[in-house]
Amino acid sequence: MKTMNEVKLPCYGIVVSWDSETLVGKITTDPLEMMGSEFDGIESMILAHAIAGIDIESPAYLEGIETAIDAVGNNSD
Repeated sequence: MKTMNEVKLPCYGIVVSWDSETLVGKITTDPLEMMGSEFDGIESMILAHAIAGIDIESPAYLEGIETAIDAVGNNSD
């Protein structure tokens, strides 16, 4: 039986889900907070880290997400 993993992060409405067998997953976010293609790389990295087994729920990781998103938001035109 397949094991689906799902993690709901306490920032930006981020929900990461993936299949433990196929290592295929998806990420969804609050569209009002992470709009635009400039956030696609951050989303892809979070998904890749989750699939690789990195603890994306750790306080340090969450702080890194917030810092990266703030930086992108501050540098957008």
